[in-house]
Amino acid sequence: MAKDKIHNAVRNALIKDGWTITHDPYTIEYKDEFLYADLAAEHPIAAERENLKIIVEVKSFVGHSVMQDFKLALGQYHLYLSLLKITAPEYKLYMAISDVVYSVGFQRPTIQLIVQQDILPMIIINLESEEIVRWIN
Repeated sequence: MAKDKIHNAVRNALIKDGWTITHDPYTIEYKDEFLYADLAAEHPIAAERENLKIIVEVKSFVGHSVMQDFKLALGQYHLYLSLLKITAPEYKLYMAISDVVYSVGFQRPTIQLIVQQDILPMIIINLESEEIVRWIN
């Protein structure tokens, strides 16, 4: 299974931010299907409470069309989200993209409308510093 072009930068950014990578990749198993989300991670929030758990689908958006890449990524996101609600409801699903893709491609009015309406959780990563620059919940 090929990893996304920015996979390692996202992984490193999560680790720098205090997350522990628990799966790389994370297997989503439902009846006769096995799908693979890029990463799963946990972050301790307090000694007396449970860890936060996330699954991260990494997307580089390097195709010929940002909109075409977005359509494919959004479809994959919703497929994973539907299955995770049943198989692993303790996790929150995020899409990780670079800050460059977010500041250029994701400022298109159509994509902004979908992100806002859909409440698409995202992690925005600076690829050079391998740091999280923004969480969108």
